[in-house]
Amino acid sequence: MSVVFPFRDEGPVEHQGALPEAADLVVIGGGVIGTCTALFANRAGLKVVLLEKGRIAAEQSSRNWGWIRVQGRDMAEIPVALEAQQLWQELDTLCEGRLGTRTVGVGYLAKSASEMDAFASWLEEARPLGVSSELLDAEATKAQLGATNSPWVGMLHTPTDMKGEPWQAVPELARLAASEGVIVRERCAVRGLERSAGRVSGVVTEAGTIRCERAVLSGGAWSGLFLKRHGVTIPQLSVRSTAMATAPLPQLVNKAAVDDVLAFRPRADGGYTLAPSAFSELFLGPDAVRHARPYLTLARQGSFDVHFRAKAPAGYPDAWGTPRSWRDDEETPFERMRILSPAPNAGKVASTRAQFAQHFPEMGEVPLQASWAGMIDVMPDVVPVVDHVAQIPGLIVATGMCGHGFGIGPGFGRVVADMAQGREPGHDLTRFRLSRFSDGSKLVPGPNL
Repeated sequence: MSVVFPFRDEGPVEHQGALPEAADLVVIGGGVIGTCTALFANRAGLKVVLLEKGRIAAEQSSRNWGWIRVQGRDMAEIPVALEAQQLWQELDTLCEGRLGTRTVGVGYLAKSASEMDAFASWLEEARPLGVSSELLDAEATKAQLGATNSPWVGMLHTPTDMKGEPWQAVPELARLAASEGVIVRERCAVRGLERSAGRVSGVVTEAGTIRCERAVLSGGAWSGLFLKRHGVTIPQLSVRSTAMATAPLPQLVNKAAVDDVLAFRPRADGGYTLAPSAFSELFLGPDAVRHARPYLTLARQGSFDVHFRAKAPAGYPDAWGTPRSWRDDEETPFERMRILSPAPNAGKVASTRAQFAQHFPEMGEVPLQASWAGMIDVMPDVVPVVDHVAQIPGLIVATGMCGHGFGIGPGFGRVVADMAQGREPGHDLTRFRLSRFSDGSKLVPGPNL
C-alpha cells in the first residue's frame, strides 16, 4: 500500500466500518493505545467499535521515535513495558513482519560521571524488576557505537530493547483488529457521551449515536479537551517535538541511542530516525496557564529543554479560540482539525543532522529524507493516566503517555481491555490513577534519564 507520511486528511479513508446501533465497548482515538485496546477487547469477546476523528495513527502514534524500550522508564511502567515487548513480538509474527520490530538495544549516553551516577541509581532500583540493563564504560560504549571521537564516557545499555516503524506498525495493528472483527471507522469524530443516571449510556459521533455502557478515551493531545467538555479536568498539556528521517546511509550504527541533545535509531528503509532529544516547545494557551502550578516541580528539576511559544496555533487543543463546550449537534474542534500536524522546527532539523554527522563522520553527508513534528501529550509527573473516571462511571481514560506511548502501547492496550471488562489488570496501576492530581498527593516526577 502506498503511504504518504506524515498522514494527511485527504482522499478516501481505509476504514469505513458501518456504525452499529449498540456495542459492548467504544474506543475513542485510533492511536497505538486505542487500537491495541480495541484489538484485545475484541479477542476477549466484546463487540468493539474503534473511532478515529482523522486517520489511524495520524498524530503522535506515527510521529514518534519508534523505540520499544524498558530502559529509563518509571518503575511502575516497567512491568507493563516488559509485557509490551513480548506482545510486540507476537503481533509482528501475526503481521508477518510488517510492524518492523527488531531487537537493537537501547543506549543512554553519558558525557559526565554525574550522568553515569544517575544511570546507576535507576538501574539499582530497576534490576529487581527483571530488566536486562547494564552499565558500560567509555571503551565499551565506543566499541558498541563506533564513535571513537565522541565525548561519551559510558552508557546505560539495555540489549533486549527494541525498535519498530511507527507509521507502518500502528496502521497494521488496526488492519489486524479489523480483520478479527473490530469495527474501525476513520474520519468519524466523537462529539460527546450520553449518560443515564450519571453512567455512560452511549457515544455520540458526527455520524450518529452508538449505545454502550463502556467507553475508553485514548485521545492523546485531545483527551483533556474532551474531558473538559464533560466536567472533568486533568492537568494535561501538549508539547511540539521535532523528528526526521535520513535517506539511506551506511548501517554503521545498529543501535538506538540518545544523549542530552541527540537521539538516533536505525530504520527499516536503511536510513536513521533522528531527533533533538530533550528539546520541546510549549505553545501557551488557557490550559498552559491554568495548569502551570503542578508543572513547577518538573520545571525546577531542569531536566527538560522546554521552550515557550507565544500562543497555540488556531484550532489546536489549547488554542485561545478553541471552544471548551459545545452541543452534541454542533461541529466540534475534533472535526475542524482532524489531524494535529505541527510543522517541524527547521533550525533543530539542521542542527540535529549536523550533530549526527559529527559523531559518525564515516557516513559522509547526512541527507534529509523527511522531517515532521508531533504534539506529545504530557502530564506534570511524566507518567500517564490510566484509570476509571470516577465522575463518569463506564468511562476509562488512557492518556498522557509523555512520549512513552508507542513502545508500551500493546501493554497498556491489554491492561485497558481488561479494565473495561471489570477484570484485574495484572499490574499495579496506583501510580497512574487520575485522582493523584486532586487528592492532595505529592507529585513525584518520573525519571528523565
